[in-house]
Amino acid sequence: MIEVLDISKSFEDIRAVDHVNIVIKEDSVFGLIGTNGAGKSTVLRMISGVMKPDEGQVMIDGLPVFDNVDAKERLFFIADEPYFFANATPEDMGRYYGNVFPKFDVLHYYEYLNSFGLGRRRKISTFSKGMKKQLAILLGICAKTKYLFCDETFDGLDPVMRQGIKSLMAREMDERGMTPVIASHNLRELEDICDHVGLLHRGGVLLSRELEEMKCNIQKVQCVLEEGVDAAEAFRNLEIVKCEQRGSLYTLTVRGGRDEMINYFSSIRTIFFEALPLSLEEIFISETEVVGYDIKKIILG
Repeated sequence: MIEVLDISKSFEDIRAVDHVNIVIKEDSVFGLIGTNGAGKSTVLRMISGVMKPDEGQVMIDGLPVFDNVDAKERLFFIADEPYFFANATPEDMGRYYGNVFPKFDVLHYYEYLNSFGLGRRRKISTFSKGMKKQLAILLGICAKTKYLFCDETFDGLDPVMRQGIKSLMAREMDERGMTPVIASHNLRELEDICDHVGLLHRGGVLLSRELEEMKCNIQKVQCVLEEGVDAAEAFRNLEIVKCEQRGSLYTLTVRGGRDEMINYFSSIRTIFFEALPLSLEEIFISETEVVGYDIKKIILG
């Protein structure tokens, strides 16, 4: 388990991270969402022990991570712009990380290089941005560490490669319990892989929830009421997060379980109703609007 305990970090007069508290459980995928400048990269660097917090502490499996070899051998950090040695090839980087990480899986590494079409003796400097990202991720996966920290992992990858990387991560999680922590500015990239999502805004955690819990406890319902039915009276027992009306059609975002909503709308006088699934984006928009933030501006620009 990773415990981020009230960490803060400033660069001169800029407060990049402001009293962040996060708990990241094992055997799950944690997604850290936020725009550029929200503090994602700084938080990841402090979690990985690359950077020391000005205040607070990061614990990995009960060990302080900064300047601690025992803690750092449990993690692999992939930066937004991965670093490779000058004139190095994938083969060179594999040998290097094989010396750094005792469990580095050379056999699978070369198999993955072949599967992804990355020449093992080709100069990495000739790779595209997407190819460099793929190589960094393959090195991280093959290091066989317990935790894998990824900063903008899928940025620069085409849809096919994204799914390929996600499949590799899923397999590693299933086979050895790897725990990925993925930072991204794009909610849509993480929806199909994350178990827990945290929203970082202006250096602080605005929202941190289990994704399944969020999806189970908020519903979107569309309905048309019978003529003469007062909407305020019909909906008075609902905990409504958002309500929109277009003509006779009401679209409500409501707290509660799916079965609970179906039973409720079956009991009132409607001509038509249906419960619809919400995307991760819609859930976050609803949750943050309640506390006075417009996530469409924060995340979607």
